[in-house]
Amino acid sequence: MNLQDILEKEIQKAVTEIYGVTLESVEFQATRKEFKGDITVVVFPMLRVIKENPVQIGEAIGAYLQDSVEAVSGFNVVKGFLNVVLSDAYYLSFFNGIDDFTSFGKAPQGDFTMMVEYASPNTNKPLHLGHIRNVLLGYSVAEILKAAGRKVYKTQIINDRGIHICKSMLAWKRFGNGETPQSAGLKGDKLVGNYYVKFDQEYKKEIKKLVAEGLSEENAKTEAPSLVAAQEMLRRWEAGDPETIALWKMMNGWVYEGFDATYNAIGVDFDSYYYESDTYLLGKDVIAEGLEKGVFYRKEDGSVWCDLTQDGLDEKIVLRSDGTAVYMTQDIGTAIQRVKDFPDINGMIYTVGNEQDYHFKVLFLILKKLGYEWAANLHHLSYGMVDLPSGKMKSREGTVVDADDLIADMAQTAQEISEELGKIDDFSEEEKKDLYHTIGLGALKYYILKVDPKKRILFDPEESVDFQGNTGPFIQYTYARIQSILRKAGSLPVPSAINGFALQDKEKEVLKQLQLFPEVIQQAAEQYSPALVANYTYDLVRLYNSFFQNVPIFGADTEAEKEFRIRLSHAVGAVIKTAFEVLGITVPERM
Repeated sequence: MNLQDILEKEIQKAVTEIYGVTLESVEFQATRKEFKGDITVVVFPMLRVIKENPVQIGEAIGAYLQDSVEAVSGFNVVKGFLNVVLSDAYYLSFFNGIDDFTSFGKAPQGDFTMMVEYASPNTNKPLHLGHIRNVLLGYSVAEILKAAGRKVYKTQIINDRGIHICKSMLAWKRFGNGETPQSAGLKGDKLVGNYYVKFDQEYKKEIKKLVAEGLSEENAKTEAPSLVAAQEMLRRWEAGDPETIALWKMMNGWVYEGFDATYNAIGVDFDSYYYESDTYLLGKDVIAEGLEKGVFYRKEDGSVWCDLTQDGLDEKIVLRSDGTAVYMTQDIGTAIQRVKDFPDINGMIYTVGNEQDYHFKVLFLILKKLGYEWAANLHHLSYGMVDLPSGKMKSREGTVVDADDLIADMAQTAQEISEELGKIDDFSEEEKKDLYHTIGLGALKYYILKVDPKKRILFDPEESVDFQGNTGPFIQYTYARIQSILRKAGSLPVPSAINGFALQDKEKEVLKQLQLFPEVIQQAAEQYSPALVANYTYDLVRLYNSFFQNVPIFGADTEAEKEFRIRLSHAVGAVIKTAFEVLGITVPERM
């Protein structure tokens, strides 16, 4: 039973003994900074059953708690708020009770299993800034779920078929002259992306020419020779034409190698892969079963629909009149296939931009209507776009911010700022290079993950690498500072050393924040929000730095206080490292 549960039980006993009434629940909140206290009891809701002045109620309950609960050392009442002060012994007992802070906050793995889908790129272009937010969110949520005790499979579905793929293939066939990633000195995904841009350039020229010849712009867009040829190439691919399939495999192979290099640079991984070229025919058999069950119905033209109007949504087509599938069909089939492949799955998380919010409402509802129990645990991890000061990105025009270029730019920015600060003169060139990458990538990840996923982000690279404020480098620097303290200490004092002294307010504030970490991990897992972990970590670091600046560690009055402060520093460093691990961020030992 945690402290809040203990307090609630004791407050309910107090109300019964003092007022002779039953209190169903107690409302708690964090104590405001301007008041003394560690946890606040909100008295106002009690007025429904206790007809007394709220200040008098608070005083009576506070006195009862101080007498009956060992952890409570004092209290004060401000209007209808009872601020409870916890004893030093309570916090020291918590601190002494943690055998290993390097694993603190992590729950043992249970039997609840989730599959998290993220990345899901198209094979006609490199990964860009928008993909980065997707990948960082999906990977971090997967790691948070693992820390919270869930078993997790990480997966992605690669969009490796369709007209957009054929556009790159056609442009390479017409203009490539046999160019390869090796001959061009380019990553394969960049090379293929260049031909996607080339197709768009030629396509626009053809439209302009057709319009000049008297065709309407609408007709010109559909009759442009390049588009017609790309559509024909798609038909040949679907028919299994050997030459088309060979070209498709070769160019997709180039892209996969490029993607893998980018994922490795970002520091993310996957347990399984699904390809749309394999899944686009899935789901048709499920539609047939759903027709028999009455989940779907057939219209006069032969198309199959699901009527979701009773659920506040629209009617949704799941099979065209010619029997071909739509995206919803294959998404239904893919979800079911994943559970067949991984039978222990209890639910799935789809990391996809917020433009697909409605699609996933429909998908999840249809799967529930089809009777799949795991459909109750499906979640769309919806997120907003990432903008840059320069404006919106467009892939086909070649104006996207390439992920590899962004990572390199972040390392460069980290180098410039680090050199200005002049703190790494004793590093070797290799150590400096690794550090710049660690700081730059940490800045990028933290800047994106500290924001609630649903919110749109304006990403400012220079602001993200600031060594002050709510940034990744600020937290990384604090971690490195702690490691320096621990190196100076030589060895970690044994737990029995921390007794016989009063805690200072700055020490108590750090302990209070440390204590919250397991709860934050669980909340972040329940809300699928890395932002909760990121901002918790910033608050911990801010409090630790205030402690560091105001409370001497090696100049402490007693040996016991010095040893406690060393151990407290170690605990903060361990929690920073764990928190950043679940965010996918590396912490450097020196900066």
